[in-house]
Amino acid sequence: MSAFWGQGGGFLMIRTAVQALVALSLGMLVAVPAADAQQPAKVPRIGLIGAASPPDPLVEAFLQGLRELGYVEGRTIAIEYRRAEGNLERIPDLTAELVRLKIEVIVTPGQFAPAAKQATSTVPIVLPVSSDPVAAGLVANLARPGGNVTGLSMMSPELSEKRMELLKEALPKLSRVAVLRDPRQPPTDLPPTEAVGRALGLRLQVLEVRSLDDLEAALAAAKKGRAGALNMLPSAFFFAHRAGILEAVTKARLPAMYHQREFVDLGASCPTRQSSPTSTGAPPPTWTRS
Repeated sequence: MSAFWGQGGGFLMIRTAVQALVALSLGMLVAVPAADAQQPAKVPRIGLIGAASPPDPLVEAFLQGLRELGYVEGRTIAIEYRRAEGNLERIPDLTAELVRLKIEVIVTPGQFAPAAKQATSTVPIVLPVSSDPVAAGLVANLARPGGNVTGLSMMSPELSEKRMELLKEALPKLSRVAVLRDPRQPPTDLPPTEAVGRALGLRLQVLEVRSLDDLEAALAAAKKGRAGALNMLPSAFFFAHRAGILEAVTKARLPAMYHQREFVDLGASCPTRQSSPTSTGAPPPTWTRS
């Protein structure tokens, strides 16, 4: 398997591409020679790794996409779910467990892919979303990734630049921004954020957040540093804990820029990235809320 897609046609393309990649993996596995046609077909198993507890809009969109291709959970495919429940340190063990179960394909966000790649060099690994798989060392290049990793690149660094530009446009007098990042995330979004911050004449305060306790300390540091706004870089941890994060940021009374629409759905302001794939597959618009 050696396909990789860039951002291109938006989130409808993301769902369609992941459908195709998983279907390709499963199709190669369920095809049987004519001589074996009398044997009962093996039901292939997908290992699905996520950061959040259900309901998860990413998982729902993925399952609907599979159904549209004729793959129905419990009938034509089986899915082994493994969820980190917000504790990303569990990802390596969860991935190794799936490999021991001899599943046919692993579907995992890009942030978890290094653990999956370390656990297996033979099981196909499909990334529904990856900010920069080349910089993260997951693939050789987008045209010819090689190995067993394939999926979607969101070109997240370019979007990081746009988020900073829109934050400055929304707050023209802004001079200081606290940038919250998860140090477990590949650092592909930070350099372009810092570069565009300098170009806009902004002073950036980079704060690392690994836990909700870290978040409280980071928000206190941002207030002490006289930050006029927050910019939250992409992270599976941030997404999994978006309700708690939004509550803390609201309490701190700081305007904030988020990377996914789901924060807005909970009452946040200023996300600029389009949502993750919806159950309908339609690419939703950019959202703002005051």
